[in-house]
Amino acid sequence: MAVKHVERRDPVAGESLGACEDPVWCKERRVVEEFVMEQPVPPYLFAFAVGELGFREVGPMTKVYAEAVPGVLDAVSREFAGTKEMIKPITGYGVATVVDSGHPNFKKGDLVWGITGWEEYSLIKTSETVFKIQNMDVPLSYYTGILGMPGITAYFGFYEVCSPKKGEFVYVSAASGAVGQLVGQFAKLLGCYVVGSAGSKEKVNLLKNKFGFDDAFNYKEEPDLNVALKRYFPDGIDIYFENVGGKMLDAVLLNMRLHGRIAVCGMISQYNMKQPEGVHNLFCLIPKRIRMEGFLVRDYYHLYPKFLEMVLPKIIEGKITYVEDMAEGLESAPGALLGLFSGRNVGKQVVVVAHE
Repeated sequence: MAVKHVERRDPVAGESLGACEDPVWCKERRVVEEFVMEQPVPPYLFAFAVGELGFREVGPMTKVYAEAVPGVLDAVSREFAGTKEMIKPITGYGVATVVDSGHPNFKKGDLVWGITGWEEYSLIKTSETVFKIQNMDVPLSYYTGILGMPGITAYFGFYEVCSPKKGEFVYVSAASGAVGQLVGQFAKLLGCYVVGSAGSKEKVNLLKNKFGFDDAFNYKEEPDLNVALKRYFPDGIDIYFENVGGKMLDAVLLNMRLHGRIAVCGMISQYNMKQPEGVHNLFCLIPKRIRMEGFLVRDYYHLYPKFLEMVLPKIIEGKITYVEDMAEGLESAPGALLGLFSGRNVGKQVVVVAHE
């Protein structure tokens, strides 16, 4: 069976947009993709049907990856202008049903999570970033979040990169997001003192009353972040889980303790800047012997079973909780993505492509 595009048609105008070979989806043109199944899938291909059952995760790095691909955004502009030049879909993590497979480890009907396109059907050419879903005692959307990439990021970023110890002082920025909310809970399970920051009163209340943070503050209400951190950490910070960058990182460096650790997961404050802000207090790394380390989630994919072994029971027992922000329909994905940069979402942003 092969997945092939026969025709692209604008359902509003009723006009044909021509035949194409690659999947493409554009909100402005509301393009409808029609697929036919014809020939066997080659052994190296999977055909995933996201339309039968699907969730899309939307994260800050989605925009960064899209802008990093030469010609992608220019091609989008040309597509909106009515030209026929084809583009590749934006990719991200999602939950899907296998339509057909040429791989021995995947068969029709399997539920999987991994990297797919922002589209109803995706052809996947590698199994390295696709994982079969074995446990369905939790909502399937969790595999775009707590049991997927954000969960793995939080778990290994905290336990492996930060090397935490019971009783240490932990600070998490962007703490109500998909990763931050989990880092704080992992730290509390270990017996650490945890403070998080977020961008609204609602999110601050969520951190303290639902996720169990010891304290939290709205960074938008703090004219001096250095003073704010001294108030919440009078004895300094042992571990900083970095999601923001810029002025926040500068303030944190002044408040780190001797032999502190900084796990650099993301820097969302810098992604939309034409000229990123500089960091002025890096000298603090030297006298305080601070270890600052970046990491990528794919470095830890091979340890996914270890992650599930710890996290799944905690979810089922109610010792770890998770909040998702659901947007309905693939057409809502661009708006959901842009909302991340203004802090509109509360919890993990997920787009529902098709319901269970």
